[in-house]
Amino acid sequence: MRTTLTIDPDVASRLKAVMKHRKLTLKKAVNETLRHGLARSAAPQVLPRFKVKAHACGGFLPGVDSAKLGQFADELEAEEFLQRTRR
Repeated sequence: MRTTLTIDPDVASRLKAVMKHRKLTLKKAVNETLRHGLARSAAPQVLPRFKVKAHACGGFLPGVDSAKLGQFADELEAEEFLQRTRR
């Protein structure tokens, strides 16, 4: 099949590198690259199952506001950053 294709500059430079390294014509480099990419995208990607392990929590100590834990984490991170910048 004959068609006109506009190739982005970054892709064109990578194709030129493939052509030079493997001593291929533009046609062969494009066809091999497309075949490889299409084969990878057609294969189903199987990810390992992710399991959440529950842990018993005895609750928070008196005086700990669970609604402000995010704020507390931010404050700890800010303190750590300040300590690193002072060194």
